[in-house]
Amino acid sequence: MKICVVALGKIGLPLAVQFASKGHDVVGVDVNAATVDTVNEGKEPFPGEAHLQEKLSELVPAGRLRATTDYADAVPGADAVVLVVPLFVDGEGTPDFGWMDAATRELAQHLTPGTLVSYETTLPVGTTRGRWKPMIEEVSGLTEGTDFHLVFSPERVLTGRVFEDLRKYPKLIGALSEEGAARATAFYEAVLDFDDRPDLARPNGVWDLGSAEASELAKLAETTYRDVNIGLANQFATFAATQGIDVFQVIEASNSQPYSHIHRPGIAVGGHCIPVYPRLYLHTDPDATVVRAARAANAAMPAYTVALLEGAHGDLDGAKVVVLGAAYRGGVKETAFSGVFDTVTALADRGATVLVHDPLYSDEELKALGFDAYHLGEEVDAAVIQADHADYRDLTPADLPGLRTLVDGRRMTDAADWAGVTHRTVGVAPTVTATS
Repeated sequence: MKICVVALGKIGLPLAVQFASKGHDVVGVDVNAATVDTVNEGKEPFPGEAHLQEKLSELVPAGRLRATTDYADAVPGADAVVLVVPLFVDGEGTPDFGWMDAATRELAQHLTPGTLVSYETTLPVGTTRGRWKPMIEEVSGLTEGTDFHLVFSPERVLTGRVFEDLRKYPKLIGALSEEGAARATAFYEAVLDFDDRPDLARPNGVWDLGSAEASELAKLAETTYRDVNIGLANQFATFAATQGIDVFQVIEASNSQPYSHIHRPGIAVGGHCIPVYPRLYLHTDPDATVVRAARAANAAMPAYTVALLEGAHGDLDGAKVVVLGAAYRGGVKETAFSGVFDTVTALADRGATVLVHDPLYSDEELKALGFDAYHLGEEVDAAVIQADHADYRDLTPADLPGLRTLVDGRRMTDAADWAGVTHRTVGVAPTVTATS
């Protein structure tokens, strides 16, 4: 097959590589000329995705994968076009379709009959049928269900392990017609591999949910569940700390039977997915009070953590405080909706001099994010662990000379290892203090 992948970001590029690795001819389209040039050189434009570089090194020289900025080069004659263009959401949960609209109009201008068009970007329920279908038909002059087929098939992967997740989880599809569903099923069966999953109620592979709307909701539901679950865990954590209880011990005990699956509490919920998709759900179901409350609970955690620091340390005005971790999660060089931003803001509002450390980011990259860089070994008064980077498990007081107070937002450290330091963990009642 000839396949076009629109947007070569941290999901789109691994998808294009996966498709090409199955023997298909893949052309990736991206508006960023530098990204296109880097891909055509057989180099990964971003670090951290397992096996991406080795696959690029094989597929690009073999002519199986190339990139372009020109839709007219990539779309005509394609058997399938897969879109993974970002969808942005403002603080009120209103989607900004600007980039997706532009990409859809561009592909529609060059769409030829017989093409399967698959949207993998997470969408509010009803978007595929109500927005993309009429837009493509208007611009292309073609008719969905006759001249082309439209499907929604959400990505269900995490950056850093895309190839692993593509094998692990069923591929969900929802089309606008039976023929479209059949075409989408055949396409994804031809470009993906699936691991055996004996725990699944039905065999792993492509799962047709019967409609685009059901597929859209499935993606929103699985991610919103995680946000609600974490919100509940965070509320348990804040309560447990007032009662002298270690909430992590409680969660472990609760999860020891098969009906409880409580997630871990922490300083923040970040990334492109969990903080965003509940807002997309609320966009079409504004009466979902449980979802709204969980989102508010999670958004409040950075401020809660800074208040925890202030209570343990005392007045933060003039204090030199380092936030450990700019990334939204450990081992991933990505700051989308990272808790670092609200944590730094809350500290600055209290008059602290705030520095940021992250082993994945250079001083220049931290500066571009608006932060002053901290280097381990420099004098500091207080610290907050924001990201669960593996490096932080090995921290000692010697790495943070002068430290009086440490608040661990990710349960990376043990209070017993921080003698002479007031140590707090989100969700754990105080056990070790500077005066104990």
